[in-house]
Amino acid sequence: MTKYHIGSTVEIIPNVYQITLRVTNIILIAEEELTLIDTGFRGSAPQIMSFIQRLGRSPEEITLIILTHNHLDHAGGLAELKRFAPAKVVLHKADISADESRLPYPRVIRRLLHVPPFSLFRPLVYVKPSEVDIQVEGGEVFSPLGGLQVIHTPGHTPGSISLFSPKKRLLMVGDALNNRFRVIQLPPKMVSTDLTQAVDSVKRIAQLDFDILCFGHGSPITKDASAKVQQLIRGLTI
Repeated sequence: MTKYHIGSTVEIIPNVYQITLRVTNIILIAEEELTLIDTGFRGSAPQIMSFIQRLGRSPEEITLIILTHNHLDHAGGLAELKRFAPAKVVLHKADISADESRLPYPRVIRRLLHVPPFSLFRPLVYVKPSEVDIQVEGGEVFSPLGGLQVIHTPGHTPGSISLFSPKKRLLMVGDALNNRFRVIQLPPKMVSTDLTQAVDSVKRIAQLDFDILCFGHGSPITKDASAKVQQLIRGLTI
């Protein structure tokens, strides 16, 4: 993997880059058009755009932004990026609500966001329905990487999705799994809505034929990733 000098960035396979900013990963697919998977925290846009420019490309070439879920560390940079990129925004419909009492966070966090001073930040922690162009359910296929399949993998949030390229044998799971301390793990219970559902989602994606695995947090696995997920499943107890 090729290393760059903006944040911590690696080229996972040719023309697919992982940009890590404040321990959250953003995936850039640089084909004829540019696709972003997640946008990082609020304030991440300048570094994302700087990396794109170092590749000799322009942020205006971003035509698609796919959000794996509606949390502030994965969707916070969206509004700023949209000022520079004419991208369509994709998000699962289960993570979209105009009702702030139904934000895709665990109940304890939702309650906290209604208590001062945390309530001041509530408008900043999620993407609103008006910011989403394409609501998905799972099963949709987008054009990047020879066909990028949307797989509904709820548990971390109700609308969490994974993205699978059969042609590249590449699976991007957002926070359906983490690679913390170089160990594949379920998402933390305290920031997930349903860990039992998360286990079911992992069992489902484990049936896919992939060799490369990318996470929302942690380094990508570029060899024998499927076998490592199978090993995780065998040891799961919740």
